[in-house]
Amino acid sequence: MARKFLYLVAGLIVLVLAGMFALRLWSEELSELAFVPDTRFEAQPAVAANAYADPAMWYARPGMSGANPALWQPQGYAEDADALGAAVFFVHPTSYLGKEHWNGPLDDAKARELALVLIRGAASPFNKNPAIWAPRYRQAAFGAFLSDAPAAARALDLAYGDIDMAFAEFLRAIAKDQPIILAGHSQGAFHLKRLIKDRVAATPLARRVVAAYLIGWPVSPRQDLPAMAMPACSAPDQTGCVISWMSFAEPADTAMMERAYARRMALDGKPLDRGDFLCSNPLTGMPGGAAAATANHGTLTPDKTMTSFSLVAGQIPARCGKRGLLYIGDPPALGPYVLPGNNYHVYDVPLFWLNTRRDVERRVRAWKP
Repeated sequence: MARKFLYLVAGLIVLVLAGMFALRLWSEELSELAFVPDTRFEAQPAVAANAYADPAMWYARPGMSGANPALWQPQGYAEDADALGAAVFFVHPTSYLGKEHWNGPLDDAKARELALVLIRGAASPFNKNPAIWAPRYRQAAFGAFLSDAPAAARALDLAYGDIDMAFAEFLRAIAKDQPIILAGHSQGAFHLKRLIKDRVAATPLARRVVAAYLIGWPVSPRQDLPAMAMPACSAPDQTGCVISWMSFAEPADTAMMERAYARRMALDGKPLDRGDFLCSNPLTGMPGGAAAATANHGTLTPDKTMTSFSLVAGQIPARCGKRGLLYIGDPPALGPYVLPGNNYHVYDVPLFWLNTRRDVERRVRAWKP
């Protein structure tokens, strides 16, 4: 298990390093040229109604026969064995970096390897609830977020259709009164916003939602939260609410990020306005404000070879600032995957791994049917 994980991390380095280096050095136009698919959109049928009853359609789910990436824990980490009882629906971020297709094929080996690594880093804070479900889906290509082409929107719709079908199977499989955590990063959070509007808002299911962790994608208090019929989490033990942040070191240049997000509609059907995004401070569990690095209980930190990870406390502060973005002070040395403008998007969850884990535990324990 450990050796396989090291191989997967090495694969991540090979796959992503060239792309992140390009994004650092090239203009936005050249980045689009490097990643936006130059093929026609391939219309595909919806997955079969029972497709997600097949265990092979999940990267993580209870009772799976192989290694479960969502149950991974950092080197040397130990805690009590008192498991929590929520069911977690986790949607992984973009792992298809190719430009041969607008939607990553389910059998793409490189995208699969990268997805497994990303799930380890971003889903593992939730695994004190061992019932984690993480579907495979025909994700939109990375380049779809760099393009205004109609094909980009169609690719996102196709990906969302898979997530919608997976969620229906998730609900069929779990207990009818079981509390639910909805969690996703980046593209995963983008799809979950829409899923909450379509399948959770103003339904009895909403009462079962412990919290929605929509990390690495903007959530507009004015344009999104009303459509989701869920408030922002305003207290560390509040339930039935939304948590979101997007991480930048300083000095930050957010222009490229803001242009990318503006290409996609908010839940009210309009482009994101110029107001602030929801910024949940992961060190306090509340919106806004600042917390010193001493409040950070553990950042997922690689060794010099980028093949082993441990938790390091007291290194990264967090401050909600301009436009509702989360600022983490001077750029920390966490690896080569920092996006232009000191954008620590790839590290949104690892930066605050242990605080996120404790936030999840606190909210699950506070949830009442």
